[in-house]
Amino acid sequence: MSEATATRREAGDTTSVAAGFGATVVLALLSGVTAWPLVNGESAGTQVKLLWIGWVAFASMGGAAWVGARVPRRRARVLVWGYGLASGAMITSASVFLLPQAINQSAAFGGFGIALGLLVGYSGHAMGHRLSHLDVPGDRAILELTAHAFSAGLIIGVIYGNVPELGLLLGLSIVSHKGPAGYAAANRYVARGGDWRAVLLPAAGVGITALGASFVALPTDAAVRGVVFGFAAGVFVHVATDFLPRCELGSEIHDALAVDGDAHALLDRLRTHAVVSTTLGGVAVFLAWLVVA
Repeated sequence: MSEATATRREAGDTTSVAAGFGATVVLALLSGVTAWPLVNGESAGTQVKLLWIGWVAFASMGGAAWVGARVPRRRARVLVWGYGLASGAMITSASVFLLPQAINQSAAFGGFGIALGLLVGYSGHAMGHRLSHLDVPGDRAILELTAHAFSAGLIIGVIYGNVPELGLLLGLSIVSHKGPAGYAAANRYVARGGDWRAVLLPAAGVGITALGASFVALPTDAAVRGVVFGFAAGVFVHVATDFLPRCELGSEIHDALAVDGDAHALLDRLRTHAVVSTTLGGVAVFLAWLVVA
């Protein structure tokens, strides 16, 4: 690495860390403004739910990033269980809480919205890899995480703002993947000489955009609402399937194997863990729904 490249990377890392602290301060200020009506005895049910979701996302991603920065190498089993539990919970929650909302609004337009969300989710994921070929300021992985976090917060805010009866379970399931994502991102970032605190930017992004987007009122037209709710369901199903632990040669799980030995045999054992973890993630949402219902 040339001296100029090293200097530029260090400057980018400093900027990313500063942005992370700045986003944390913004989230704290927004939280104070949002919680103020409660001090005066006013009702703020939807915003309180979004506060919980935003801070759980921040704590899980930031906390996991702190752990990932101190682990010398990613642990394959940790990734399998983190990704598996999160993806199982997200798939179940999107299927139970968002898909019916879309179809109940308009079966046809809700279906088109689901398809649109899946296609946009795939397109965004595929095009995001083009950042690796562009000369962009800051770390590419942190920028991708930040864009994803702000997009997720936008969708969560609009959905909760327009369907205030939605419970916390949906939002918490959706942001459950922030933990394993923060762990893996910080581990890779620190290995390249970065500072894990840069992950605070995407960690705070969900809460910031969710609180702001909750004031966006959708039209009452059933077709529009069907497309919006279907789009949200499609995007989150895509994200969830993207987080399904893939125990194949050359996959992230394979690259994270921390012991030597027969890779095929190790991956076979991890596949069992992947099936169990994703199943438990879905079952956990079902059991939580039974308790809440």
